[in-house]
Amino acid sequence: MSARRALRRHPSRRRTTLLAAGSALAALVLTACGSGGPKSGGQTQFVQGSGGVELVKDKDSRQDAPELSGKTLDGKDLDISKDPEFKGKIVVLNVWGSWCSPCRAEAKNLVKVANDYKDKGVQFVGIDTRDSDPANAIAFEKEYQVPYPSLQDSSGKLLLRFPKGSLNPQAIPSTIFIDRNGRIAARALKALGEDELRETLDPLVAEK
Repeated sequence: MSARRALRRHPSRRRTTLLAAGSALAALVLTACGSGGPKSGGQTQFVQGSGGVELVKDKDSRQDAPELSGKTLDGKDLDISKDPEFKGKIVVLNVWGSWCSPCRAEAKNLVKVANDYKDKGVQFVGIDTRDSDPANAIAFEKEYQVPYPSLQDSSGKLLLRFPKGSLNPQAIPSTIFIDRNGRIAARALKALGEDELRETLDPLVAEK
């Protein structure tokens, strides 16, 4: 009898875990393609910058970015923390989906700034979320001539790796700015223009 009970309990525990993950993803879905989202309630000392970009000016107060790895849209393995192309660079992490109108509106700005800042030690990377068919995301990248890779994250699991209380992505689109030491320096919960991207990046590029 005890063995049978154990077998019955195990699926129940698995369902509970899946429900918890689903609830967290639902919170992100509610803010999808919005102009903003709920603010973090943690102890990170961030200030509201121009254009609604939140900044952590004190480098010692920044939190470490999580490990972000997986398959890119072109089928390659990518681990941002280990890939030599990202080592010692500022990383601009853009969360997007091909179904998202604001993502389309900001795509040309991201592409322009990514190309302009490539020689300044800045590397862009996307996280494509909630695209059940990768063909749509690939077509999006081709249409806008996106020069940087995007990790596939149709379920939103990568987004859940960001620590609570940090400048974590809480809307689609979101853009996270990670400094040269792998720490979260800024966040935007909306589509960004060229000027906003440059105004956020320039101080990070100037940091020693």
